[in-house]
Amino acid sequence: MSIFHQPWELVPNHIRGKGGREIDKFRGVYPPVDYDAGSEAWIGSVTHVQNAPADKPYYGCSEVTLPDGRRMYLFEAIALNPEEVLGKKHIEKNGTGLGMLIKYLDAQTQYGLQCHPTRPWAKKMWNSDYGKEESWYVISTRDDTAEPAYILLGFKEGVTREEWEKYYYADDLKALENLCHKIPVKAGEAYFVGGGCPHALGEGCFVIEVQEPSDITLGAHPYNATPAAWRGDVSEERFNERLLGAYVYDGCSYEENLKRWRAPRKVIRQGDWGSESIVIGPAQTKYFSFTELDVNSETEIRHTGFPQVAIVLDGEGELTWEGGSMKISKAKELFFPTDIPNFRVKGKVRLILCNPEGVEF
Repeated sequence: MSIFHQPWELVPNHIRGKGGREIDKFRGVYPPVDYDAGSEAWIGSVTHVQNAPADKPYYGCSEVTLPDGRRMYLFEAIALNPEEVLGKKHIEKNGTGLGMLIKYLDAQTQYGLQCHPTRPWAKKMWNSDYGKEESWYVISTRDDTAEPAYILLGFKEGVTREEWEKYYYADDLKALENLCHKIPVKAGEAYFVGGGCPHALGEGCFVIEVQEPSDITLGAHPYNATPAAWRGDVSEERFNERLLGAYVYDGCSYEENLKRWRAPRKVIRQGDWGSESIVIGPAQTKYFSFTELDVNSETEIRHTGFPQVAIVLDGEGELTWEGGSMKISKAKELFFPTDIPNFRVKGKVRLILCNPEGVEF
């Protein structure tokens, strides 16, 4: 069987940010520890971080172990035969990139208040084909934080750009945070984060993030309070224009905000074998999607005509395909080329299956 027609095992990583203990716990690494630069893991990534270190130009890109034992960056493996790996439909829609980016985020401390640009704003200001719509699936929460796990997400009703700018130029972060809704979260919940929506992952949250394949992040600090590495080679005027124009000032009540951003499940198939549900999909965005596949016996892995990135949330099982099989268990990270013949999963196991733009339900 060709290596391009069977699943690939991704190599676990840790990158940037303070945290990572919960990632270790999830992966079964003991003793789990927090790192100074390890609160994130980029999974199935062909995207490098913004302002990557000169000595690490591919920082953020995932490595993969191919079925023949070779280890290389995923983008290198795709380049061996892009059409076989990705399929014609994907290449027509997304080119030879993946069109999505998946991460673990483990917030030992709160991530800074920020937003990401819509596609039109990203194109105008960065000449980027991608904005950074994103989504969070809460895997678990820490039990030793100062307060229960939470997120900041969305403007409160009545917030104006003028009010936001006043506190922004004063570098009053607490006042800016108070203009946003604070939402307690629990395991199993999912949230969509639209372009221009203010947000922060609060301390204690361990999530899977599925997003557009961009690392354009806009904070809430003015030019002189932002590290030079994050400002980029732009003037103060351009910096402020990019940042303040990226936020979408359309706040609403707490209840309406939850309806807007908290994503309900939608079952797309079920049977004695279990069920598969859309977690984030067309109701939230057309740019990516992911489903939760909960299996208690055996079923096919739905053929989408596109590649997928998979994470085993829980349990143990086995992937089978024409001519081969692979044992899987909690925290296994996998890349599925687009065409795996007779592809099935069996056991008692839950998976997250991440899809690029173009997949239909």
